Amino acid sequence: MKNSVIFGLLIGVLSTIWLFVMRGTGYDLTDSKVSPIEYVSVIIPLIGLFFGVKNFRNGELKGQMGFLEALIQSFKILLVGGAIAVFAGIVFVNWFSSSNDTTFQSFSGRIFGALLVGVIMAIGVSLLLTTKSNRVD
Repeated sequence: MKNSVIFGLLIGVLSTIWLFVMRGTGYDLTDSKVSPIEYVSVIIPLIGLFFGVKNFRNGELKGQMGFLEALIQSFKILLVGGAIAVFAGIVFVNWFSSSNDTTFQSFSGRIFGALLVGVIMAIGVSLLLTTKSNRVD
């Protein structure tokens, strides 16, 4: 559990920093238009997931990890990181929200998109780092 909290915190803090850096550089994150530079933020959970699951495999499991173990560890990391990122996003929306009602709509759309991307990345990282094969005969 310690591994998932550490790498989840890393993802959450880096995502929070990214959110406020994007705001500081002049990008308007409160509307429903996604700027191309926002797609770079996908790298944050990808790197956190990869190194988190790899650290779990090499450290706690001594190099032998099945797909389900990797997937569960990925979801634990994403749960911690996502909770922090959503909390930071809510603070961000309340702090920088304009009077229009599209701010919450665009924020919830981005969070849903991040959820889908996170699940796809969790499956991909789990497949990539699995070392035990479970044969079905």
